[in-house]
Amino acid sequence: MCRWLAYSGTPVLLETILYKPAHSLIDQSLHSRMGVETTNGDGFGVGWYGPDLRTPAIVRDIGPAWSNRNLREIAGHVRSPLFFAHIRASTGSAVQQTNCHPFRHGSWMWMHNGAIAEFHRMRRDLALAVDPELFLDMEGSTDSELMFYLALTFGLEQDPPGAVARMAGLVERTGHEHGVEFPLQMTLAVTDGERLWGFRYSSQKASRSLFYSTQVDTLRALHPDLAFLREVSGGTRLIVSEPLGDLPGAWNAVPEGTCGVVQPEGDEMFSFAPREPALA
Repeated sequence: MCRWLAYSGTPVLLETILYKPAHSLIDQSLHSRMGVETTNGDGFGVGWYGPDLRTPAIVRDIGPAWSNRNLREIAGHVRSPLFFAHIRASTGSAVQQTNCHPFRHGSWMWMHNGAIAEFHRMRRDLALAVDPELFLDMEGSTDSELMFYLALTFGLEQDPPGAVARMAGLVERTGHEHGVEFPLQMTLAVTDGERLWGFRYSSQKASRSLFYSTQVDTLRALHPDLAFLREVSGGTRLIVSEPLGDLPGAWNAVPEGTCGVVQPEGDEMFSFAPREPALA
């Protein structure tokens, strides 16, 4: 499995979130507390949006994040209001750059922790459901990237929660057709550069861990001595696979079967369940 974080809010240097917290994502790459694997060293990726760009920049590599000098250099010089970061522990697919998260299509980014069970048995059937025009853009061999392109096929750009629900519905239906009892395990994040969606769901109703940060105003009241909290906007939010530290009151578990959106008009959280997709 993997670990990831998504940040949205006041523009900050990437290193502020990636390196400086006590249990940062870089620390988690060696010492994960809640992941299936303690070490996540099968590659990493970061993606971010610049001030005037709709298409995100992405940097990915197959080595471990903890020792990558280029990542450390980038993190100290890039400032962004919205970025993704992911450290990978392969569930069977090759350790190669095109299999590292986040994945990008146009203005969209996607990253995932989890797996499609018995993916090798379902891969062909699922791939054939991808829009032929989108299929040509897939580069890697992971279940995560295929899930992204299925969601794009099912209308991600118009209706992210609905598209992800239809993707999950197809995965579960296909899995059951192949005799897989619990086909899907996912915590995932997707963004168009303006809004950020997070999902926690599994067929077995035992999803991997996922947390969101408490509202900044509440944290300021709890911890008035922390300078960082005085410098960020009230709308700043983090979604993470596991907490970045032990600050009391800072982290809230995302409930099982939930979708949430971070957006300028106010954050929302609602229940999530797969839907049966309409296929041609």
